[in-house]
Amino acid sequence: MTRPRISARISAISESATLAVDAKAKAMKAAGRPVIGFGAGEPDFPTPDYIVEAAVEACRNPRFHKYTPAGGLPELKQAIADKTLRDSGYQVDAAQVLVTNGGKQAVYEAFATLLDLGDEVLVVAPYWTTYPEAIKLAGGVQVDVVTDETTGYLASVEQLEAARTERTKALLFVSPSNPTGAVYSPEQVEAIGRWAAEHELWVVTDEIYEHLTYGDATFASIATVVPELGDRVVVLNGVAKTYAMTGWRVGWLIGPKDVVKAATNLQSHATSNVSNVAQAAALAAVSGDLSAVEKMREAFDRRRQTMVRMLNEIPGVLCPEPKGAFYAYPSVKELLGRDFGGRRPETSAQLAELILEEAEVALVPGEAFGTPGYFRLSYALGDEDLVEGVSRVAKFLGQVG
Repeated sequence: MTRPRISARISAISESATLAVDAKAKAMKAAGRPVIGFGAGEPDFPTPDYIVEAAVEACRNPRFHKYTPAGGLPELKQAIADKTLRDSGYQVDAAQVLVTNGGKQAVYEAFATLLDLGDEVLVVAPYWTTYPEAIKLAGGVQVDVVTDETTGYLASVEQLEAARTERTKALLFVSPSNPTGAVYSPEQVEAIGRWAAEHELWVVTDEIYEHLTYGDATFASIATVVPELGDRVVVLNGVAKTYAMTGWRVGWLIGPKDVVKAATNLQSHATSNVSNVAQAAALAAVSGDLSAVEKMREAFDRRRQTMVRMLNEIPGVLCPEPKGAFYAYPSVKELLGRDFGGRRPETSAQLAELILEEAEVALVPGEAFGTPGYFRLSYALGDEDLVEGVSRVAKFLGQVG
């Protein structure tokens, strides 16, 4: 009997659909095709100069040429604690902070630390593509709480309660949301938090888009709004979206000291410390003001309004207004099964493939986020490319038979 070359655990991991779409779009562009990509979830702005300069100075500092504590530079951990109090009103100390290699490592380590085999995690769908893989790797079981455009992709307490079982250990709470841009009101956050506290559930809250809200939407941290959750909250965050630092790979996990200590032990064997140069850059970022993100937020808001208007002008497309992050999540269910030049895509994945081939526009289909029949489009790209890209999609979809 020949044993498999790759372990079942790792074989079960799916490739990141968003990164795969982005990679294919870039390969097509490299081959000379004028592809416009709406796939990647990263700001199109450069990292602010003062952050870059902090990294340059760190390169010259011999202290940063050596190993540093696996859990993060002490001064960065304190700065993250200070920033958390400033931005969300949640008071923690430096010992409750673990600096990670990007937000993805924080997600993985949170679930690896909290879950035992068979523990269930409630996950609101549509969801970011990394959450299911992190939960599976930790031995957990994902239980989807499916939402749609009729509620603005917001889950209710009643839906969460219907999904809860005796095996439920945690709720994954994300606001603002990737991929939908949904933002829960402070009142909704409070209701969900109190429900979780009542049932003694852990809450893992991803707050990476905390500073990207629009119109009358406001960010509210569940850890602050519902203090009765006590020491059963783990906060995930990072510098990637707020400071246009996706490539620097600095995130963090905030939680009770026993959880942070255990997650730090894991990280000490997995990766040890995050790059010292990147940590120095992150220190400059979180210690500074929010003027950089405010400029980006204004641009994203303008693009958001343009994209939503243009998408809703396409027959068969329905796009709720996203209140946060930098994504639109339109329904294309009415277009499935229709004729496009002799081809009849039956799924949003097939339709996205067709649009990429024929209109040279890269979109991420809803299958990647747990809800077929939708597309995710990032509006974190230049205004001209955004208008051109959506115009191409509209022209192609206008051929529907």
